[in-house]
Amino acid sequence: MAADGIFDEMYGLDGAIRSSYDKIASWLDATPDAAFATKRAQADLLFQRIGITFAVYGSAAGTERLIPFDIIPRILAANEWNLLERGLFQRVRALQMFLGDIYHGQEIIRAGIVPASHILRNDLYRPEMKDVDVPGGVYVHIAGIDVIRVKEGEFHVLEDNLRTPSGVSYMLENRAVMMRLFPHLFSENRIAPVDHYPSELLRQLRSVAPQTARHNPTVAVLTPGPYNSAYFEHAFLADEMGVELVEGQDLFVRDDAVWMRTTHGPRRVDVIYRRLDDDCIDPLAFNPDCLLGVPGLLSVYRNGGVTLANAIGTGIADDKSTYPYVPDIIRFYLGEEPILKNVHTFRCNRPDDRAYVLDHIGELVVKETQGSGGYGMLIGPKATKEEHDKFRRLITDDPDGYIAQPTLALSTCPTFVEEGVAPRHVDLRPFVLTGRDGMALVPGGLTRVALGKGSLVVNSSQGGGTKDTWVLEG
Repeated sequence: MAADGIFDEMYGLDGAIRSSYDKIASWLDATPDAAFATKRAQADLLFQRIGITFAVYGSAAGTERLIPFDIIPRILAANEWNLLERGLFQRVRALQMFLGDIYHGQEIIRAGIVPASHILRNDLYRPEMKDVDVPGGVYVHIAGIDVIRVKEGEFHVLEDNLRTPSGVSYMLENRAVMMRLFPHLFSENRIAPVDHYPSELLRQLRSVAPQTARHNPTVAVLTPGPYNSAYFEHAFLADEMGVELVEGQDLFVRDDAVWMRTTHGPRRVDVIYRRLDDDCIDPLAFNPDCLLGVPGLLSVYRNGGVTLANAIGTGIADDKSTYPYVPDIIRFYLGEEPILKNVHTFRCNRPDDRAYVLDHIGELVVKETQGSGGYGMLIGPKATKEEHDKFRRLITDDPDGYIAQPTLALSTCPTFVEEGVAPRHVDLRPFVLTGRDGMALVPGGLTRVALGKGSLVVNSSQGGGTKDTWVLEG
């Protein structure tokens, strides 16, 4: 049941089962907790056999663990998904235009929509990309947009992930495990498929190959290596697409092209789906102490000899200090009102906003503007006085480095936990793909769930779990 005005996706606000959950509600009523416990154990065993792990940096318990998987799916009706799709396409299209503009004409700065200092003094703005024409004008080939639901028909964007968004492998494997454990549910419900994501990703990547590429462009996934937290996903996607998984040492630059070392000799690479941060992509151009990338890669990229997905310099568009400007970015480039709302955001570099945040820090969520994965974040109502004081000092010392938002009433979904089936807070990360010919969105996404009672922290690095996400076909 919904409580304290929180929207429950199965029961709504009035306690009546919503139509999209009719069949699942009957299944939940007819299934004893012991049966769910058995299925959850089977799911854990399947994930262990598959080898799905997530590295937790700084964890004393070990370098890798399984992400907890909840066996009760999260369900979206067709009309809800259509709304999300329109809103996500609108948002990503505007952010693509924003990136193209700030690295070329900078019309949005001249129009006074976004201050020049916000962009040009931001560490995530890459002057090396100024006046570089990227293939098809596409900067963000893979976008992971974090969305929360607050009530019937109303979704808000929590943040944009436009650099190296992760999690899609869990979306795909969650579905595969659910189909194996509960095949009858898929025969009883018309659920849109997600298993075509790898082929769609490959199609979109090949579409942005440089003009010098052959008829069948060579794509490779560039990983930092097996110690990266998302290495499983890198290997999984390379395998699913049927392309090579490479590390920086496997590639080299020659004759203004990028080549891959193979047992049959060098092979030219046309598109690199890179899962390295900008700083590590080329030690000659960025951080010379990071040797995970490819020396000379930036020069080839700037000359149009290879495509990087996502483009270098996209971080300026998903920096949390840019987030408050996105509604105006949509209006400026598209002349449209945002379909998906932003969460109200206090910018700590504004004196009035900063004063409010310092006075109300116990009520707010404070985020480091360049933080990710749940790190550099304070959940005010759940934090201690010492943690409040620490973040007050951090904000005072570096106001540009922080934003704050009200604690949100994230919607809840039925979840199997220790005490049985109970509501838990969720968010959703759909993955928008963009290529030379347009955009695509697989109907689903990664639903993350806060497993602790009352917890709003869904990040896997902070103890959250995942669910299969079902989009019902109309």
